[in-house]
This record gives sequence, structure tokens and C-alpha cells, in this order.
Amino acid sequence: MRIVDAHHHLWDRDRHPYPWLATPTVSGLVGDTTPLCRNYLLPDFLTDAASVELNKSVHLQAEIDDHLAVEETRWLQAIADAPGSGGFPHGIIAYADLSDPQVDGTLAAHAAFANTRGIRQILNRHENPGVNFVEREYMREEAWQRGFGRLRAHGLSFDMQLYALQMAEGAATARRHADTQIIINHTGMPLDRDPEGLAAWRSGMRGLAACPNVAVKISGLGMVDHPWTVESIRPFVLETIDVFGTARCLFASNFPVDRLFSDYATVWRAFDQLTRSFSDEERSGLFHGNAERIYRL
Repeated sequence: MRIVDAHHHLWDRDRHPYPWLATPTVSGLVGDTTPLCRNYLLPDFLTDAASVELNKSVHLQAEIDDHLAVEETRWLQAIADAPGSGGFPHGIIAYADLSDPQVDGTLAAHAAFANTRGIRQILNRHENPGVNFVEREYMREEAWQRGFGRLRAHGLSFDMQLYALQMAEGAATARRHADTQIIINHTGMPLDRDPEGLAAWRSGMRGLAACPNVAVKISGLGMVDHPWTVESIRPFVLETIDVFGTARCLFASNFPVDRLFSDYATVWRAFDQLTRSFSDEERSGLFHGNAERIYRL
């Protein structure tokens, strides 16, 4: 099975500061971060992936210090260009604060690197402050929306990471910027598992799927279900595919974060098992073709 991993991270704590990895903590979302507080470099990623036929990958910004965002892209491009790298990572999703009045310059600086494909600025806000990622509701800010409007000019997509109750605003953003490709991260992060929370996730995902410029990565389910099994993730995987269609879904690992909950091969075996009844063409899209097309690899 040929695989394009549409969502993973690398970090070098000896070279760059990553505030969230500076010291081990107990996160409200992933639990004990101690195993993550070490370098995770391309050889580590390729070792984790050694048991699958990994052909290409997309690197997502790893929450490096904000002022070093372009340096992170420069570092990743150098890794991809190095002899023996196999071109990994083939796509780079960089960080920019779209509310910054000077964001146009930052977008241009990222876009100057050959493998840059898009931007991610995490948006997650929740009524439980323990699982907040940011302090502001960026999508409600006109300055942020103007910055979002500059993505298209630089040929960039946007990776949108948010929770269910933010999805209506995510869909409104997608409609406002219908010429920009948006990729929802981590299956829409179905964190709240009571009936109300599940209903909000389903409703929000349908609203996002109604926007033709929105795709979704099926990944990161370990963060919201630490002891996950094939059966526990089955409804989220299959309902997401049902809502978005096989042409707008991409499988991804979220390593090394999801390494806290399983090994790499186990993630892909689960996706394999859950899609056994799909056609060869559909599986080809889910496992590699859609990522190649949507991220223009």
C-alpha cells in the first residue's frame, strides 16, 4: 500500500526553541508530554514509518517560536534538499499569524521555498480552558480575515485546526474565501463525546463539507481517544468519509504526537482495516492520491 502521510512533524530542540516542548507537562489534550520533549528528526520519522510504503509526506508547522516561523521553513527545505533525504518532507505547511499587518511579507518569505504549500495557524478554542490552544477567536477578527484573503495571492492553502463549536465560523470563512483550499485537521477533533458534543461535531462537519473548497485529514484521533481501538475510531473515520466523500479525505499519522498512543504501523493498519470494503480507486485516493492532488506534491 503506497502512502502519503499528509500530517507529521519534525523538531530539533538543540537548534530551535519550541515553547510547548521546553519542559514536560501534563496537557489537557495529549496527557504527559515527556516522550515528546526530545528531538524528532527525519531519521526518527522514517524509522517509525519503516514498515509501510511511505512515498511522500507533508510537514505541519510544529509550534516553533513565532518569530522563527520562516526559519523553520528554511530548515525543513534544507532537509528535503539534502542528499539521501528522499525529498522528505515533500510539502511544508508553515506558520503565519494572519492577523499581523505585515503578514503579506511573511507569506511571501514562506512561499519562496520550493516545498511550501500552505499555512497553519491553530484556532482551537473551547469552553474548557485546559484544551485551548490560543487565547483569541481569530476567525471573528476582520484583520485576520483580511490576512486569510492574502493566501490565494501567494498560492497557499490553509490547514484549519478547530473544535466542533467553531465549525460554523470555519464554514463561513471557507465561503468567504471560496478560492482558497482549506484542509480540516485531525478529523475535526471530536473531543466531546456526550450526545450534545457528538451532535455538534456531526453538524459542524456537514457544514464544512458543504463548502467545495474544504477537505479533511483523518488523523489525530488518539489525541481525543487515548486508548483508541479500530472499533472506537470506526464511526469517526467512516462518518467523515461519508460526509466529505472519498475524494476530499486524506489519511495521516500526526506523528510523533500520536506516537503517544500507538506505533506508526498500527495507525495505518487501522485505516486499512476500516476501508477494506472500499474500491481500489477510493483507497488509492484516501491513502495517497488525494494528498498528492490537494497539497500539489
